[in-house]
Amino acid sequence: HVQLVESGGGSVQPGGSLTLSCAAIGYIGGRYCMGWFRQSSGKERERVAAVYFAHGDTEYSDSVKGRFTITLDKWAMRIDLQMTDLKPEDTATYYCASDCREEYALEWGQGTQVTVS
Repeated sequence: HVQLVESGGGSVQPGGSLTLSCAAIGYIGGRYCMGWFRQSSGKERERVAAVYFAHGDTEYSDSVKGRFTITLDKWAMRIDLQMTDLKPEDTATYYCASDCREEYALEWGQGTQVTVS
């Protein structure tokens, strides 16, 4: 098992930027993929970004495509989510997950709040 620790959330005005970091305590090198998810009040959790370890391929939800960038540093065991042009609808608690497929994600970070207003 690994422990995932997120940081970097906060409050920002619309159009602003934030970078979230997910530090893994434990080995993640052999994973298939990892992801960032978010959940806002009254809504289901959704995956916003995924990174695949084999070739570094990435995927994004339509709602964040072109604005968010997920990066993987296998050596530092860290996954970052760079968020630009933030919108009020991006307000949510963001979670790093040990697998980009929610049904296989055994480990989750504690969550970090992002507020855009």
